[in-house]
Amino acid sequence: MKKKIGLAADGPDRLNVIVEGSKITGDFSAQSNVRIDGEIQGNVTSSSKVVIGQTGLIHGNLICEEADIEGKIEGSLKIESLLTLRSRASVNGEISTSKIQIEEGAQFSGECKMNNFSSPKSVATNVAATEENVIY
Repeated sequence: MKKKIGLAADGPDRLNVIVEGSKITGDFSAQSNVRIDGEIQGNVTSSSKVVIGQTGLIHGNLICEEADIEGKIEGSLKIESLLTLRSRASVNGEISTSKIQIEEGAQFSGECKMNNFSSPKSVATNVAATEENVIY
């Protein structure tokens, strides 16, 4: 049985940190910024920014305002504004976002839907970022 862990914060300026070596089994939700350097077996939801460090791992879905990923995610991502995939990022799952930035070396396997209010786009991908598809 999965438990849902909810953290209430005074505002988005607060930071929740899951340190390397920590493991959470169950859903995690926060109203403020989150940094994940440990492992989460469950869904992660934040009304603010989520940073997944090099050692961070999520086996589940990620829903947040903004995400900066350097670690690994296996699951769907729904990012309201900007999703940044750093050079060591590894994402396996469907992405839905308004904007995406991919550094050279990042790995992504799945479908990406760009939710632009004026013209929605959908692109199926299975790529490792190269110089040609990197946004600077």
